[in-house]
Formats: sequence, structure tokens, C-alpha cells
Amino acid sequence: MNLEGSVAIVTGGGTGIGRAVSEALARAGAGAVVVNYSRSADDAEETVAELVRLGSQGHAHRASVAREEEVRSMVAETVERYGRLDVLVNNAGITRFIDHKDLDALTEEVWDDILDVNLKGTFYCCRAAAPELRSRRGAIVNVASMAGFRATGSSIAYGVSKAAILQLTRNLAVALAPEVRVNAVAPGLVATRWFRQAVGEDLAAQGEKMMSAATPLAAVASPEDCAQAVMGFLHNDFVTGESLIVDGGKHITY
Repeated sequence: MNLEGSVAIVTGGGTGIGRAVSEALARAGAGAVVVNYSRSADDAEETVAELVRLGSQGHAHRASVAREEEVRSMVAETVERYGRLDVLVNNAGITRFIDHKDLDALTEEVWDDILDVNLKGTFYCCRAAAPELRSRRGAIVNVASMAGFRATGSSIAYGVSKAAILQLTRNLAVALAPEVRVNAVAPGLVATRWFRQAVGEDLAAQGEKMMSAATPLAAVASPEDCAQAVMGFLHNDFVTGESLIVDGGKHITY
């Protein structure tokens, strides 16, 4: 796919993996990147400023992907402003840190919050963007997780939501073919500011050290590693319905 002059929406595009993807798109020649956010307005605006510095257009758009009407409005505004939509990267996601053995902590509220954003939000974005992506022969990349493959991750609900994204990716690859390619990246532990804030600097450092020691490539993923995987799917015109694990080979050592 030729990204020169393309227009992309990146959900959760102002921080972590989303920001790395937004910047990678700009470096690849994207004409505009819509940086979606729900709470991190300052981060989204900083990302847009960096996109402009890299030679791309863009703007920050506040929308909760869990609200279909907000998603449809975001897509419509993007097409109205830039005249097209070529790429959708579904990166927005949430979790709760709950021990896998603590089943009682998986309340209905927890399930609803996680599935509404991670799974239903991904679907809402894909459905809203599908008509324009079809007309442009565009591409979708969903951000899943190793927790979708293994009984690991921050909570059972999170892992289930990411496993569902992997299956959603396969189904949409068929449903939107041949015009739209749909793939997914599945990171393991990623060294992000969000992770450090969620668990604390000390625990994050310990976790990254332990994971690095148990990983063939002796490191944990960076947001840029994940963005590189996303870009690989965008550039390859003959791959759809696939999921790429980005964990330095950790999954082969389980």
C-alpha cells in the first residue's frame, strides 16, 4: 500500500503504541493522521504537533470508541475534512489489573467496561470506516495482545477481549475482502509510560527485567517495535486475516 498522501485514523493515538504508529505514518508520507483520544488531550495535541513537524497534517479528535455515535461522527468528520480515509488502526484499549484466580472481582461492570472499549469499540470503528475504506481499497490493523493467545495478562476479561479481537480480525478480513485488508498485531509486554504508571516505577522495572531475561531477544518491546509491525501490514498488499506476535520470541519459550 502506498501511504503517500493517505489519511489515517489511529484510536488511542496520542500515547504509547498509538503515538508511535501515528508518527510512523507521518514518516511514511501520510497526508493526515487523526489522533483519537478519550482522556489524554494534552498528549494527543503534542502528538499532532510532532506530526506537523514531520510534514503531515492532523488533528486530535476526542471520541470514546465505546460510543458508536461518537465513532461515526469521527469518521464522518475525517472524510469531510480530508476527503478520504485509507487506514484505520484500532489501538484504543483499557484493562483492569485483577488476579486470574479472583473470579469474584470480575464483576459485570468490569466485563462491560473492558469489552465495550476493547472489543465493541474496535468493531464500531471498523464498521463505521468500512464504506470509505472499501472505496479506497484501504487497510485496518487491530492491536490485540499476547494475552489473546495465552492465559496471561492483566486480567481474564482483558485476555478474553483480546482473543475476541483476533477472531474479529479474521472474520472482518473475509467480510471486507477483497477491497479492505484486516490484520492484527499482538504485543507482549510493552515498555510504555502507561505501564509504569499503572503498576509503579519499581514494579515496572522489575517486570521488564524479568521478562527480558526470559525472552530470546533479551528485551521487552517498545512502542516503536509495535508500530513497525503495524506498518509492515500496511505495506504488504497480499496479507489479510493474520496476527503477528510482537514479543521478542517470548511466546516460544512458554
